[in-house]
Amino acid sequence: MLTIHREIIEAIVAHARRDHPDEACGVVAGPVGSDAAARHIPMENAERSTTFYRFDSTEQLRVWREMDDRDEEPVVIYHSHTATEPYPSRTDISYAGEPNAHYLLVSTRDPQTAEIRSFRILDGQVSEEPVQLVGESMDTMRSYEENGDPHAVQSFMFGQSPAAVDYECQR
Repeated sequence: MLTIHREIIEAIVAHARRDHPDEACGVVAGPVGSDAAARHIPMENAERSTTFYRFDSTEQLRVWREMDDRDEEPVVIYHSHTATEPYPSRTDISYAGEPNAHYLLVSTRDPQTAEIRSFRILDGQVSEEPVQLVGESMDTMRSYEENGDPHAVQSFMFGQSPAAVDYECQR
């Protein structure tokens, strides 16, 4: 199970909304071996694409070195899907290189609701996991009409697919 502070989820969703219609991406770092998602690090999508993300290699090297210097590791690696459900694509699965990370996906296809799901991806195998939010809500939970922030989160929808769902197209 991914346990993460509500403020970090709100920051991730705000980042995804800002970058929409392109996919957003980033990392949440935490102390090595703790599985504690502590520090949000939004990153640049080098592809600037509506259907694909890739960390800028120079930025990724800098971020990973900084985490190493701070005795941190990537606890969460996130990105957004702009027009589809938050489920890892074949490309997402093939690029998942951090065996201990939670892979968080946010769908921004609905401007009123952010769909959020978390997965473990190991050796090409995808396992969905529940997400538990901790902490108090920030002002971003208020609607756009109340606070004037066009990237404000109005509501979250956490989903978990049944284990029997087959996401591959079979003939």
